[in-house]
Amino acid sequence: MELILKQDVVNLGFKDDIVKVKPGYGRNFLIPQGKAVLATSSAKKVLAENLKQRAFKEEKIIKDAQAFAKKIAAVEMQIKSKVGTGDKLFGSVTAQDLETAFEAQGHTVEKHRISLPGRIIKRLGKYEVNIRLHREVSIEFPFEIVADTQK
Repeated sequence: MELILKQDVVNLGFKDDIVKVKPGYGRNFLIPQGKAVLATSSAKKVLAENLKQRAFKEEKIIKDAQAFAKKIAAVEMQIKSKVGTGDKLFGSVTAQDLETAFEAQGHTVEKHRISLPGRIIKRLGKYEVNIRLHREVSIEFPFEIVADTQK
C-alpha cells in the first residue's frame, strides 16, 4: 500500500514522502491518525506541485539544518552516570538523556531525531549517535559516558 505522509513518522519517513507500508498499518494506524493519505494519482500530482513550490523554501531550511549540524558537531559531550562493577551503568543512557544534555549546553535536539545504537547504552565508553536534522542532513555525533564521581 502506497501512502503520502502528512507529517514525520519515526522510522518510516518525513512529511511528503511516498512510502510503502503493509495495508493493516496504513488502514488501521496511519490514515485514522491523520499521519498519511492514500497515494492516488491525483494526490501524487498535487504533492509534486506543492514540492515544486516549496523547493526554494526547502533550500533555506537545508542550509539552516547544515549550519546547526556544524554548530552541534563542535560540541564535546560527556554524560555522567552512576557506575557499578565492571563499567556497568546503574540504569542506562537513552535518547532522552542526550536530549537533556544538549539542552544543558543550550542546543535543542528532539529525542526522536537521535538514533542510538541498540536504543540504550549500559556501559561506560565512547559512542556515536546518528542525528537526523532534516531528510537530507544527518550527522554522526560522538559523545562519551563517564563515571559520576559524586558520592
